[in-house]
Amino acid sequence: MSKVKVLIIDDEVDYLALMQERIKSWGYDALTAESGKVGLALIKEQKPDIVVLDYLMPEMDGTAVLKAIRKSDKNLAVIMFTAHADLKNIKGAQDLGVSAFIPKLSSYSSDIQATLRSALDMLRKKIIE
Repeated sequence: MSKVKVLIIDDEVDYLALMQERIKSWGYDALTAESGKVGLALIKEQKPDIVVLDYLMPEMDGTAVLKAIRKSDKNLAVIMFTAHADLKNIKGAQDLGVSAFIPKLSSYSSDIQATLRSALDMLRKKIIE
C-alpha cells in the first residue's frame, strides 16, 4: 500500500522544511510548494491526497488557491493554516470545503503539530477506507 501524499503550500521556506520533515516522520510522503501557483501545478502533476495550505501568502492567498482547487477537485482534502484567524476567513474556507482550519501560532508549537497530525490521521482513514 502506498503512503498518503501530502502537499504543503506556504511562502515561508523555513516553515516548509520543518513541516515537511515532521510530516515525513509521521509516515506520510510530503511535497512542498513555496507559492499558490506552484502548489496548483504540483496538485495537477503529483495528485496529492491532502493539501496543507497557508491562508496568508503574497500574490495568491490561500482562499484563491482553495477556490482554484475546488474548480477541478471538489473532494481533495485541504487543511488550512493561518496566523490571522477571523470568523469571516474561517467561514469562507468552510464554504469552500476545507477539512480543517488550524491557527498557525508557531511552527514549533507542539499543540499545532498535534492538531495537524490528528487532522492528517483522520483524513488518511477516510482516504484509505
